[in-house]
Amino acid sequence: MLRVVELSGPFARFAGRLLVGLGYEVILVEPPQGDPTRHERGGDAFVHWHAGKRSVTLDTATPDGAAGLRRLIEGADVLLDGTTAGAKPDTEGLDHLVHVRVTPFGLVGPRSDWQGTDLVVAALGGMLAQVGDPDGPPLRLPEQQAEQLAGVNAAIAALLGLRARRTGPGQLVDVSAQACVAAALEAGTLAYLHEDRVPPRPGRVHPLVPHGLFRAADGYLGGGLGGSPRMWDALLDWLREEGAAADLAEPRWQDPVERKKHQEHVFKVVQDFVGRWPKAEFAQRAQARKLPWAAVDLPHELPDNPQLAARGFFTRVRTAEGERTDLGFPFAFPEGRRIQELDVSGLGADQDVLGEHRPAPPVAHPQDSVRPALHGIRVLDLTWVLAGPYCTKILADHGAEVIKVESAGRPDPTRFAPFMHLSRGPHTDPNTNGYFNDVNRNKRSLALDTRTAEGVEVLRDLIARCDVLVENFSSTVMTKLGLGYEELRRINPGIVYVSMSGMGHTGPRNGWVSYADTVSASGGLTGLTGWGPDEVVGVIYGHGDIVAGLQAALGTLAALEHRTRTGRGQHIDLSQLEAIAAHMGTSLLAGPGKEPAGNTHPTWSPQGVYRCLGDDRWLAVSVRDDTEWAALCEVIGRPELATDERTRTAPARRHAFALVDGALGAWTRTLPADAAAELLQAHGVPAGAVQDGRELVEHDPQLRARGFYVRAEHPVAGAFLHEGVPLRLTRTPGGIREPAPVLGADTDSVLSKVAGYSVERIQLLRDAGVLR
Repeated sequence: MLRVVELSGPFARFAGRLLVGLGYEVILVEPPQGDPTRHERGGDAFVHWHAGKRSVTLDTATPDGAAGLRRLIEGADVLLDGTTAGAKPDTEGLDHLVHVRVTPFGLVGPRSDWQGTDLVVAALGGMLAQVGDPDGPPLRLPEQQAEQLAGVNAAIAALLGLRARRTGPGQLVDVSAQACVAAALEAGTLAYLHEDRVPPRPGRVHPLVPHGLFRAADGYLGGGLGGSPRMWDALLDWLREEGAAADLAEPRWQDPVERKKHQEHVFKVVQDFVGRWPKAEFAQRAQARKLPWAAVDLPHELPDNPQLAARGFFTRVRTAEGERTDLGFPFAFPEGRRIQELDVSGLGADQDVLGEHRPAPPVAHPQDSVRPALHGIRVLDLTWVLAGPYCTKILADHGAEVIKVESAGRPDPTRFAPFMHLSRGPHTDPNTNGYFNDVNRNKRSLALDTRTAEGVEVLRDLIARCDVLVENFSSTVMTKLGLGYEELRRINPGIVYVSMSGMGHTGPRNGWVSYADTVSASGGLTGLTGWGPDEVVGVIYGHGDIVAGLQAALGTLAALEHRTRTGRGQHIDLSQLEAIAAHMGTSLLAGPGKEPAGNTHPTWSPQGVYRCLGDDRWLAVSVRDDTEWAALCEVIGRPELATDERTRTAPARRHAFALVDGALGAWTRTLPADAAAELLQAHGVPAGAVQDGRELVEHDPQLRARGFYVRAEHPVAGAFLHEGVPLRLTRTPGGIREPAPVLGADTDSVLSKVAGYSVERIQLLRDAGVLR
């Protein structure tokens, strides 16, 4: 069994949890007083983040403790290092070790020593600029989404490092939480890169697709007009049947451009209709018509979701006080098996492991030329829009040969749909869309009509020659093509098949239609994004798609590792609902009292977003303890507040929030956000400007120093900056090697070199209209 030693921290602990879910042995190294999460949220934080891990205690500041840590690391495969100082002296000379270093801003760059919390990293990474009302403050996503993005990227980094170790030594992997967030903004930065515009915060309406948050009679619903003419027609038929269509039956509204232009009016008609219904009943009736709507549920309602229950999503955790039910893992692994039970270790319960002698894993002789970690892996990519392409983008960035199957007959909306087309040029050219071109770099394009029998036969020949197949169709599409998992396995016994449907391939709701916003609604994220129970704003951009893509990439890597050890492929049946629900942190353990809480923190004070000098300029600040509070008071010129009984402690400050926020807000209002952040950071206080796409690209010195935005030349769209790779593998780095392909540019090459087709056969397929 592969062994992971975890030196934990807020940006690394989710990675350790995910590796537990993959069946790895994870040893948590705690200080003698215990990991801080043992005392966080009444102990719920430790239960959630560290269940299933073994516990040893070491005082690494002493010679004996440092020697014990060294012995432990010598026998480990991975060191997951989320500490502030890092464990570099303890890892010197350990050539076998994959050392994953997870920090708020990365190990190099002018801000590498800045203090970062989830809120501050979300601000500096661009996430906060994408959530909230356009005329109100930026709003954080709940349950530490910035931390969790760093965590899943760190788990991916560990598996990439292990794969690369098969052809050489281990290596250091530098994971910047800020870069992980900046790479997960959907179109937030791309709109600036490709259209010279910065979208305002969208409030409750998606900035690109006609979806948003709607009030129901008893809560909220996520949904909208859908993404196809069929969905609009089905919604309109329903409105007509109920006498609620108003003027939407007029011919003008059949034009999607007209609907987009006057979306506020269309949404008002839909809202008037939706508001009559209880949320669950409306969602069920909408889904019966194959319309993408979902009730906005709070985390404590998740166990009542029949889909999650039927698929055995939840995990029982055994603690000293008894059993509890917690959120499960993003996908069943390995080979469809789920972890159903986990034990929560007592402090130092596994000290005996320190006396074990575990020989260091052997180090492979390095190849003459260093190649990316996934060199030699071939992926057949049947995905579209965002969730699936984001998964295969990660694989391609790290060296996999990704063959994207697409056609004009089955258009990817991010190539063809005008409302998703980010470009300075005409919005009709499928090769110039910045949305498509960013998420599909490093891939090859095969133009193939899979609606034909001949097209499916071509797919079969390619499947036989690929390591991985990824698709994000609805749950029945592959079966209807005659390519269910059993048939895929017959064609290629070692295939790793990753499906990414909204609900998964099994369960009573496996046929439900879903988009990122409806998955976030069902998974608990939307319901906690707001200022209070009656002021839900929701997450409108494609965060759910990004999370699903990351988790699918992790599942792919885990399955490849499993295949290397066992010789067996498998089906990763990833449900996007389960992926986002697994990112809901301690919210289920918190119980029914969990509600939206704006930008505040349950124990720290102050934490919030404060207006600064300039138009729509804001500063995120987190004060984690009284020492930081005293430093902040000194910086803002109010030193007396550090000893004032009304504000001396965090509970007192929460009670006197008007006084605290007033003092801090009066100071920030007179300063540029960057200047205020620099003053506070110089005194050890976590703070950062809320950055939008323009500021990330043009002004952020840390991302610039890390070379995050990469210029590459596209044969049709020209040269532009791409969002970079947030993981820096020091020996086998990933990167942007090629721009996104022109539609069908690699058809002949793929069919001849991969499938082995003759020139004559390719021409026959082209003449028959199969290649288009």
